[in-house]
Amino acid sequence: MPLAYKPIGFALGWTSGTVAGMAFQKIWKVIRNEDDAPDALDRDRRWGEILLAAAIQGAIFAVVRSAVDRAGAKVIERSTGTWPVPDGGRD
Repeated sequence: MPLAYKPIGFALGWTSGTVAGMAFQKIWKVIRNEDDAPDALDRDRRWGEILLAAAIQGAIFAVVRSAVDRAGAKVIERSTGTWPVPDGGRD
């Protein structure tokens, strides 16, 4: 089952990254009333702005990715009766 789950996991990862990026853009607009978040190489932005944006983006990405991965694994388990990774995902 782990090999069969690889393409599904890839698609879920790509989807979660896209959703997280859209969520971050919307949240940044609410927080700072700006359309574009600062980039690390943006010369006109201060360190605080750049690090705040990175921290928020990272947190959103981790939450969305975990939620999508978990939901996908539960769907596979309900469909096949088997958890998609060996040992329940533990190392």
